[in-house]
Amino acid sequence: MKVYNEKFEVQSDRRPTFDDVTTTVREILRRSEIQNGTVLVYTGHTTCSVQIQEFSDGQTYWGTELIMQDLANVLAKIIPTCTAEGQYMHPCPRHIELAGKDRNEQPAWSLNTDAHLRSVVMGRSVTMPVIDGELQLGEFGCIYFGDWDQVRARKRTVIVQVMGE
Repeated sequence: MKVYNEKFEVQSDRRPTFDDVTTTVREILRRSEIQNGTVLVYTGHTTCSVQIQEFSDGQTYWGTELIMQDLANVLAKIIPTCTAEGQYMHPCPRHIELAGKDRNEQPAWSLNTDAHLRSVVMGRSVTMPVIDGELQLGEFGCIYFGDWDQVRARKRTVIVQVMGE
């Protein structure tokens, strides 16, 4: 069995963002030269997620596909956006202090508990079969990288691992 790994970056904005990474994943699969096996798409960022969803023809004024905006709207009802200190138990004052000391983070950057919870609900990876060199996504499936963090823009890393023959 062969294993092929590759990483790429996605630039997020200061709001929930969703990037269709399907084309990039397909290119990585092609470079792997694996014909039958599985593809794992994963992010280690605890405020991000990876999901498979149908492509949506329409977009919001921000350029967000409508189906992904619908997802964000539903999750905002279940997990309200963090807007003030004390809204959630996390982060505690000690966490904010250490983040400032160890990583030079601003206190307001810690107001992203909602993003951490949404990441847990959505999951940080997807695995798909590869048959005869083709990614099995279904008729309308696309792979989306989502960043739920609303406190700052960042570069995020996505890891793709292809395993098989």
